[in-house]
Amino acid sequence: MRLDMKKMHRLLFLLLVACSLLLTACSEYNAVLKNGDYEYKYEAAKALYMSGNYHQAAELFGSLLTLLKGTPFGEESLYMLAESNMKAKDYESAAMFFKKYYQSYPKGHYMEMARYNSGYALYKQTPDIRLDQTSTMEAINEYQSFLDYCPETTLKSQAQQVIYEMQDKLVRKEYLAAKLYYDLGTYTLNSIYGGNNYEACVITAQNALKDYPYASVQLREDLSVLILRAKYLLARHSVEEKRLERYRDTIDEYYAFQNDYPESKYLKEANAIFDYSERVVERKGSLPEEDELSKKKKNDDAKEALKEMQESERAKKDVENLKQQKYIKKFTWQKKS
Repeated sequence: MRLDMKKMHRLLFLLLVACSLLLTACSEYNAVLKNGDYEYKYEAAKALYMSGNYHQAAELFGSLLTLLKGTPFGEESLYMLAESNMKAKDYESAAMFFKKYYQSYPKGHYMEMARYNSGYALYKQTPDIRLDQTSTMEAINEYQSFLDYCPETTLKSQAQQVIYEMQDKLVRKEYLAAKLYYDLGTYTLNSIYGGNNYEACVITAQNALKDYPYASVQLREDLSVLILRAKYLLARHSVEEKRLERYRDTIDEYYAFQNDYPESKYLKEANAIFDYSERVVERKGSLPEEDELSKKKKNDDAKEALKEMQESERAKKDVENLKQQKYIKKFTWQKKS
């Protein structure tokens, strides 16, 4: 019990010391804010930054921005303001001040890092893929501007990697849009292409492939097979006068897909689409009665139905046999009695 009381007193003492230090620190910080010596405030702001107090450092650097403009400390204070906001994870402010720095000091000592970090701060603000991607586009443009102004930079590979990552994000958004059209299929009320969402799917996916040539191979493959599927289903739901042309277009799309992705995980599906499309073309647009997949499904369904019926009949017989056995046993027992 005595030991516990000692521990409690010790913890209370440490808490009081911590509170005292915190109050002292706050008091000292407020005194720095009110101090009229800008050089002293500038050094204090740097000390706060070095000690990890980024929010307070940013506040101090911000209060010095106008005072230090045109002095030997002006350039560094603006860059340190941007850095402090970046470290404090206030990316919106960081991007704004990094941009302000390289615009104010186009040949400044920190120009390269300011341009790179401006793009990085915008990148950190990019939203979820389902939301508006305007900030993602801004980040890509900022990084591209960085590479244009600093072609010999040692940060080139890092910048390119982030650009590719953000481009993939934009491509995934386009893929989701194309997939939505595909899933809507022949639903007419939401289509902007004369009642056929498959055309919208094809156009959206094709534009994504054209607009983002450096997208990852996997994303390009997913978009390409979606185009093939949509063209195939567009052909299957076509009126007779357009059917042959659209099946030929599907076949052309298949050859392009096979050429680009000879080892694709979708190749089996693509081959099935090609086989059916080729048979339609051979029949000059006349549809086969049913394709192999449909035939197999019908056979499987028929076998399953027969199996269920046989099991049902067997169950009925088992019930009848059981009733018969119970009747015989009952009759024999009554006879004995």
